[in-house]
Amino acid sequence: MDAHNNNNLNSAPNPIPFVEAVFYWLKLGFISFGGPAGQIAIMHNDLVEKKRWISEKRFLHALNYCMLLPGPEAQQLATYIGWLMHRTWGGIVAGTLFFLPSFFILVGLAYIYMAYGAVPAVAGVLYGIKPAVVAIVMFAAYRIGLRTLKNKVMWGIAAAAFLAIFALKLPFPVIVLTAGLIGYIGGNYYPKYFKLGGGHGAAQKSFGAAIIDDDTPTPAHALFSWRRLRQVAIGGITLWLLAMAILMANYGWQGAFTQMGWFFTKAALLTFGGAYAVLPYVYQGAVEHYQWLNPTQMIDALALGETTPGPLIMVVTFVGFVGGWVTQTFGADALFASAFVAATVVTFFTFLPSFVFILLGGPFIETTHGNLKFTAPLSAITAAVVGVIVNLALFFAYHVFSPQGLTGAIDWLSVALTALASVAIFKYKANVILVILAGGILGMAWQLLA
Repeated sequence: MDAHNNNNLNSAPNPIPFVEAVFYWLKLGFISFGGPAGQIAIMHNDLVEKKRWISEKRFLHALNYCMLLPGPEAQQLATYIGWLMHRTWGGIVAGTLFFLPSFFILVGLAYIYMAYGAVPAVAGVLYGIKPAVVAIVMFAAYRIGLRTLKNKVMWGIAAAAFLAIFALKLPFPVIVLTAGLIGYIGGNYYPKYFKLGGGHGAAQKSFGAAIIDDDTPTPAHALFSWRRLRQVAIGGITLWLLAMAILMANYGWQGAFTQMGWFFTKAALLTFGGAYAVLPYVYQGAVEHYQWLNPTQMIDALALGETTPGPLIMVVTFVGFVGGWVTQTFGADALFASAFVAATVVTFFTFLPSFVFILLGGPFIETTHGNLKFTAPLSAITAAVVGVIVNLALFFAYHVFSPQGLTGAIDWLSVALTALASVAIFKYKANVILVILAGGILGMAWQLLA
């Protein structure tokens, strides 16, 4: 049991020193596999059940708020709890350490990918991983759909979103905003169709008294005030403007780094429904518009993102690294430097809004402790996300099964590997990491034996 825990469940553990919390958040950054569901489960097990830093009710109250925000909800939840326990710096440290290990791991993998991706063993691993990714994306659509598509209205929104992005090629932001508007209007007139399915209901368990318990008064720093709201808003906007100004002064508005900062700021504000939902938007921009990377590299980005700890949205770090490598901003003899700076820029602008949202809205949420509204727009957006993810799965399947395009031969081995991965995930509920590793091993064996 934690050193500061009290064996008597009726009394709360002693307050946790900031340094001890820092070590926990760092450890979490290295073990946070399994996507948002897995990451939230790890935090619940550690912070609610074992360490009793926060009660079940307060944990779910914070989580419900994070689910309403654009951005990675697990990282935002860590930021929220860190802020609640140790003020602003507690939130910043918790949120940063949640993704920092993943950043360095992905930078290392991206370097190996760009420098040695043509080596047969590496190429074989990537070849075997891609079919597994197709199965994983299909399962993501199935899982979200199972939770969301509870009635014909939700099914209709999902189908319309699929047609909008697949047939009409509408931009992802337009689809999100339209779905949100439909949800807002529908929630007012037909609320029974827009109840958020499979949400996080009221807490029903107690694991003993917690440091931040159900009836623990809101800490002074977490109380809502208009003055603090203005300070956080001005601070966040100033930080964003300063970063953009530095990039513009050094590289101009059309420079690769500046455009990455601008593009991934927009992407960060559109990640309702998780990373899978925003990937089509990242694809539209990074692959089709800016051409920072090609479709195959985009699939590889997701494959590597699935195998590392941290939020899945960290695939943008890989996208930035490849983009910086390709654009050669610092010249052909400094590819790694260009790539590293690009990855840093992309990661900074992707996560900055998440910190601002938590520090901005946290005091209001803590002060109210009531049921959150606005779930109808989120419900409609999540339904639209299902259609968008189905399109993403088809996009990946097309590039994996037919690498040379419609006129080329079908890669039947990739089809077979996707089928095996699908059976493992859908029927046997196999761990995603294990499925990816198995695909990589089979791909490497095939490549070396062929």
